[in-house]
Amino acid sequence: MKKRTWRAVFAVLVCAVMLMCGACGGDAQDSKKQGDAAEEVTNTPDDGNNADSSGADSGEDIVGGGSDEGGDIADGSGTDAGENTANDGSPEGNDSTDITALKEQMGFHVEGRALLDANGNPFVMRGVNHAHTWFADELGTALKAIQETGSNAVRIVLSDGGQWTKTDAQAVADILAICKNLGMVAILEVHDATGYNDVDSLLQAAEYFVEIKDVLIGTEDTCIINIANEWGGDWNSGRWREGYTQAIPMLREAGLAHTIMVDSCGWGQYGKCIGDYGREVFEADVLGNTMFSVHMYGTAGGTEKSIDDNIGYALDQDLCLVIGEFGYNHSDGDVLEDYIMARCVELEVGYLAWSWKGNGGGVEYLDLALDWNGARLSEDWGEIVINGPNGIRETAEPCTVFTAADQD
Repeated sequence: MKKRTWRAVFAVLVCAVMLMCGACGGDAQDSKKQGDAAEEVTNTPDDGNNADSSGADSGEDIVGGGSDEGGDIADGSGTDAGENTANDGSPEGNDSTDITALKEQMGFHVEGRALLDANGNPFVMRGVNHAHTWFADELGTALKAIQETGSNAVRIVLSDGGQWTKTDAQAVADILAICKNLGMVAILEVHDATGYNDVDSLLQAAEYFVEIKDVLIGTEDTCIINIANEWGGDWNSGRWREGYTQAIPMLREAGLAHTIMVDSCGWGQYGKCIGDYGREVFEADVLGNTMFSVHMYGTAGGTEKSIDDNIGYALDQDLCLVIGEFGYNHSDGDVLEDYIMARCVELEVGYLAWSWKGNGGGVEYLDLALDWNGARLSEDWGEIVINGPNGIRETAEPCTVFTAADQD
């Protein structure tokens, strides 16, 4: 995957300087052509507040394994979300934000660990990811096939134009309409900031949703906004907090009342950032309508302990969590997919498998389907996720927003 030219040049210069100082780590390599979801992570730092980038071998085309392209943010100290709270602990919000109106506008909303739908009923995601940005022509075929698996949700890859062709507002409107007609909740994510460490790239993803807000407002009961896929390639909890305590208010000030989903840093696999600062990120949302996501490959999902730890970072703080991506194997190790699904069922945590079809660069094995229409599922992955114990067919429940509409 190629970054913008100026970013690549800057990253090379930064890495060169860091190598001279003996401080540059993480030999990144391109492990996926389309859709980066599964990263090879080689050396996990002991402390997620580390400011260097030595922890994540991303699997992306990143020079220096995640150098800070956005500037001198070394100590992780940034916006303290507590500064955006009133004396009673509730977020103040911007003077221009009509909090009362936004609350009335909400559909999906978070209550402790639970995601509730517009009818006030718990909704647990069971679905897959779809790499729309690189396969826009397959949208109708893929979504219909995904719906036929019993999936109640689908996470859709979009682009803000930073790396790939920008997904325009009309295309997003079409995606939302198809998902609604099929009775699936749409989770929209911008993929361009994947693995980037500069806050500006995250804010650009947030600004994208602001730009297309006219097609989003009114879909709060069927759509969730996952601001940026795997923003934060390093394992820096402080920078993660700094970025999201700025990005979340942007959406609220623009009048977007959707549930917001926030990926962990460390290419999505460092759930400890939620343990470190998840509560502060949550409190940066004037609506208290933010949930969190951990992606599980060989690092976060390789052992029962790592799975339990990464789930616990959120749930132990009474925060809402979903496993936004997971595989069954990857270059950073084997994944205990059966245990992930079983624990998610036991704890009523959602999961979204990566990905329907279109993986490349040596990780084609992560394709759930061998055909866009789902005629054949991959035996080692698709059959397990969709038809196996604790799989989608066995555990998915439709959102009551759709079932209630069917009964009317």
